[in-house]
Amino acid sequence: MSITQHHLLDAYRARQLGEPAPPAPGAHDWQVVREWRDHRQFRAAVTAGRPARRRWLRGWWRSTG
Repeated sequence: MSITQHHLLDAYRARQLGEPAPPAPGAHDWQVVREWRDHRQFRAAVTAGRPARRRWLRGWWRSTG
């Protein structure tokens, strides 16, 4: 069974049970890549003994300006 077929089957079952449909395959790929990169930067900072970069703070700073 392919990923697409599995997703369609899950969506059908969810609709029959009145539940929300599952996210489409690949819907969160970029979020996973960003979290993985942030985790690698954090681990590098911890092992090097330097402060980690604060990507969330930079985004907050831009949104408030």
